Amino acid sequence: MPTAIDLFSPAARAWFTSAFKAPTEVQERGWESVAAGRHTLMSAPTGSGKTLAAFLWCIDRLASEPVPADRERCRVLYVSPLKALTVDIERNLQAPLRGIAMHAERMDLKLTPISVAIRTGDTPPRDRRQIERHPPDILITTPESLFLLLTSAARQILPTVRWVIVDEIHSMADTKRGAHLALSLERLVALTKAEPQRIGLSATQRPLSETASFLGGTYRDVAIIDAGRVKAMEITVEVPVEDMSALERETPSLTFPHRVSEPSSGWQSGPAAAMGPTLTLPQSGREIEEGPRRSIWPAIHPRILELIKQHRSTIIFVNSRRLAERLAAHINELAGEELVRAHHGSIAKEQRLLIEDALKAGRLPALVATSSLELGIDMGAVDLVIQVESPTSVASGIQRIGRAGHSVGEPSKGTIFPKYRGDLLQTAVVVDRMLRGEIETTRVPRNPLDVLAQQIVAMAAMDEWSVTGLSELVHRAYPFSDLGPRALE
Repeated sequence: MPTAIDLFSPAARAWFTSAFKAPTEVQERGWESVAAGRHTLMSAPTGSGKTLAAFLWCIDRLASEPVPADRERCRVLYVSPLKALTVDIERNLQAPLRGIAMHAERMDLKLTPISVAIRTGDTPPRDRRQIERHPPDILITTPESLFLLLTSAARQILPTVRWVIVDEIHSMADTKRGAHLALSLERLVALTKAEPQRIGLSATQRPLSETASFLGGTYRDVAIIDAGRVKAMEITVEVPVEDMSALERETPSLTFPHRVSEPSSGWQSGPAAAMGPTLTLPQSGREIEEGPRRSIWPAIHPRILELIKQHRSTIIFVNSRRLAERLAAHINELAGEELVRAHHGSIAKEQRLLIEDALKAGRLPALVATSSLELGIDMGAVDLVIQVESPTSVASGIQRIGRAGHSVGEPSKGTIFPKYRGDLLQTAVVVDRMLRGEIETTRVPRNPLDVLAQQIVAMAAMDEWSVTGLSELVHRAYPFSDLGPRALE
């Protein structure tokens, strides 16, 4: 029986079947939609192969076509919400590029070489000039750098773009940053020779129809590939003191001892599914320390260190950069060696890459991170995710815990440490909703005029626009689809 992998060239099929057992659901259905030329939104859990689902068709087309003129080479534009993700994607593209080329050589097939470049705020000026002079086949960038590309002479490389991949779209759809990107995508369409096909990738989003409207804009139909059942999770909520109001004694655990399966319909939680998650308070067997505590941290630090030593690779999520630095320092001090490094958006690119590589290679047992590692960065075989304080949302909790067990079909294992009684209550509610897959509803912001003003200034700086022409472009962006004439003027 034919499958979606049969859509690809012999070399691409040979590489994929040698590297993977079979396509995942999002790949099988996503390839069919993309190959048919439809704008497509793919939703699936972390570790389900969404990135390859988006890229493989584009790679195969580029490799099968003759080399175009130098100025017409940029045909795939990948937009990532994080600079760290762009580097990760560039690395992960090398496996299919090298693999397909190797199989083509064995089959005595001639393929077109494919070039890849990154253009972000970290890109040195010399490399930016190189991209302008010799455009890559695949350009990896961020929303902010795309805006700068569109508002400079560098936009001359963009008219030949045929595919736009927007990764982790759920992290932007409900923000002003997303509204800004929506206008940039419409400005890109105004530049290109033919309208690019849009491919969106999402891990956690509800409803998908709203995200699809955001991706496609006002007048475009978007096919929704929903393979987004919540991944199996094993979550423990630990309270490392017996009385959170007195902070005097250690250390029972509040445990959600079951997993969520991935049924074809409905939600299950094992035999007690009808009752929802069960709570137990097992005795820990630890000695009770004498004397009052002023802080819960003296109880949390040794327990986190104990968990790090019990696992090969751990990511610890916190909700602020300052806490990430302080927690890493305290754990290292307690361990008497550097077991943990902090990872957040303020760290320099070179340092960030060294830290990520050390964790992936097993040289660093743990990272303390903010939202900088929440999205789809491939951190390799992460055994455990620890969350200090309640996650900021159900979607964030699923994203963070989902960093563990990144392989297809592998459950995600997480431990959450509330810091005070109100935090414990919020954590219990969030974890219950995480296990049930009850993600918050996405609401795309409507008509943020400060964002619109910035884009109009940029558009007018580059070209002459009539009010009618500008209005038509703005209304094609979904966040501004109902913008009134008085607000625009």
